[in-house]
Amino acid sequence: MPVPTPASAPRRGRPRSEAVEQAIFEAVGGLLDDGVPLTELSVERIARTAGVGKATIYRRWSGKEDLFVDLLRSLEPPDPVLPGTSVRDDLVALLEALRQRGLAKRSSALLHTVFSQMQLYPKLWDAYQLTVIEPRRRLGLDVVRRGMARGEIRADLDVEFVNDLLVGPLLLRTVVRPGSSDLDPGLAERVVDTLLDGLGPRT
Repeated sequence: MPVPTPASAPRRGRPRSEAVEQAIFEAVGGLLDDGVPLTELSVERIARTAGVGKATIYRRWSGKEDLFVDLLRSLEPPDPVLPGTSVRDDLVALLEALRQRGLAKRSSALLHTVFSQMQLYPKLWDAYQLTVIEPRRRLGLDVVRRGMARGEIRADLDVEFVNDLLVGPLLLRTVVRPGSSDLDPGLAERVVDTLLDGLGPRT
């Protein structure tokens, strides 16, 4: 299975490292397609399938958990660039990126396979939470704080609770109802506008 190379992950090693990483990612994808569970994907097996030495992998990743996280990151849409024109526009950009990630998860058999096993693999789940989920979560919290500072969101509300209210509908439709077709265009705008009507300053 062809696997896209990571657009956002920092490049490592010599100029040919991109082709090497592509081969490694394709090896992981092929093994998963063949039904090999994540827990049985050793660095040695990945290296053998990719036609590289184990040292080649360890020069790029500290272990297979870091490799898997980079693979997941490469399959997802890039993190959003916030327009900065208003808190509403920034929130819409964040939720639209979440919607696109939900669509990517539905359309990618590899993403679906990894996510279905990942929570049973605590080290990988923790690494993914730390390096992918937490930075995006902090980005959302920063936008909410800016909204409060600018008077666009009530300052007496709990920042994390407001962020949960915003991302909740997208996560519901992506995780709880993954087979539904309700990640339609315009969903991010509807969620943000509906919630800002209730979260805005009282008059």
